[in-house]
Amino acid sequence: MTGAGEAARVGRGLTYPFGDPPGFGEAVPVAAGVLWMRLSMPIALNHINVYAVEDGDGWALVDTGLNIPDTRERWDALLAGPLGERPVTQVICTHMHPDHIGLAGWLCERFGVGLTMTRLEYVTGRMLLADTGQPAPEAGAVHYRAAGWDEAHVETYRREYGQFGRAVSPLPSGFTRIREGDRISIGGQDWRVVVGEGHSPEHACLWREADGVVLGGDQILPKISSNVSVWPTEPEADPLGDWLASLERMQSVFPEDVLVLPSHGEPFRGVQARLDALIRGHMTALKRLERTLQTPKRAVDVFSALFARPVGDGVRGMATGEAIAHLNYLQKRGRVSRTRDADGVDWWTIVEDGETA
Repeated sequence: MTGAGEAARVGRGLTYPFGDPPGFGEAVPVAAGVLWMRLSMPIALNHINVYAVEDGDGWALVDTGLNIPDTRERWDALLAGPLGERPVTQVICTHMHPDHIGLAGWLCERFGVGLTMTRLEYVTGRMLLADTGQPAPEAGAVHYRAAGWDEAHVETYRREYGQFGRAVSPLPSGFTRIREGDRISIGGQDWRVVVGEGHSPEHACLWREADGVVLGGDQILPKISSNVSVWPTEPEADPLGDWLASLERMQSVFPEDVLVLPSHGEPFRGVQARLDALIRGHMTALKRLERTLQTPKRAVDVFSALFARPVGDGVRGMATGEAIAHLNYLQKRGRVSRTRDADGVDWWTIVEDGETA
């Protein structure tokens, strides 16, 4: 087990109280009874942080990493090393994305314990697992053509559809539900459930109010903003509205001095500054988007207004989803209009004063 140290660093209003992140088979103590561990991912976002919380004679695990051989090897090293071969008492997942629930079923079966999640996250995960290996629905192709995708990219969508289960082991057939405002006990201490929406349907943060520790998942990340997307399953959704409302509510919930333990990046203090920055970033992007829409644009035409770097094929789906999320947000507030042409392509444009969306 590596030492926590007090090598505090400051950047953009945040304080990072710990030194280097944990390596393979290592854990860093970050609060009383809480260990920070890191698992690798074979994508640009190359890691996920997971946490172990002392729970009697064992450990409650928060999030699990992808269902890939490397992650299972890292869990074996952690369980035999810093976790001291003590049993896992429960598995808690903040939300249903594969890097968070990928090995939930594997760990639950291995230790004979239950899975704890919010209902919408569990049900959505089960739904996506049921799509594994199934043919892509035509509605999805219609959705992406409307966004401006060419047929080659639509064919890529068809080919890659239903791959959720490749990175997620089968989930347990039942679960323990948590919801906003619940208090769950881990090691005899209460953790309050604080739910956010937008990045996923019912994302759970856990807040130990006694000493101000927040297991934040993807809800409050220190250096990047979580993806907020519209997907073909709900093309008229307003996830950005849900996301911004969640961030604003958390401004009134979390005290400034909490220690946030995020799923990506490093643990930090300065939650109010970070919430401000996340909200401000999206509002700035929306202003740029409105300027861009002085002439009609497709969703794929507004990437440069929203993203600092060029969008490659590997992230086209997420970038398109986020672009539509911003466009839907503006449309639902009467600031832009959408027209679908004879080729099934949506064109978005600013609504001038006196017009209706």
